[in-house]
Amino acid sequence: MIPANSGFLQENFAIEEPTTRTYRMDLEGKRIRGFTDGLEAMVQIVYKKLQTERHRYLIYSRNFAVELEDLIGEPISFVIPEIESRIREALLWDTRITSVTDFTFDVYKNYVVTTFRVYTVYGDFVAERVVNF
Repeated sequence: MIPANSGFLQENFAIEEPTTRTYRMDLEGKRIRGFTDGLEAMVQIVYKKLQTERHRYLIYSRNFAVELEDLIGEPISFVIPEIESRIREALLWDTRITSVTDFTFDVYKNYVVTTFRVYTVYGDFVAERVVNF
């Protein structure tokens, strides 16, 4: 017998935002200690997304992480606008992040330090990422 599924699409579904409660990363001690939530968790999420290269690890979905490795060897005039675009794209997948603005770039011999402001539903903070080129 074929199961009846009429009316399934007419039901009211509640869409829930993902929770920010997660394990707290102690980067200096290189340990996981306790839990964190809210703005502190969002800082961790942004850090983790920007330190992970997209499509490298099967454990992460295709919309987690950032693509920056292919910028190595490219001219700086190409690298700077791409960094901004790729960081925005990587972070704005998360519905808890509302915008990414105020990019600044410090160019050195073979790397760029980019600093930017991340606005979330929990507050805003300044983040940084070093990119080799």
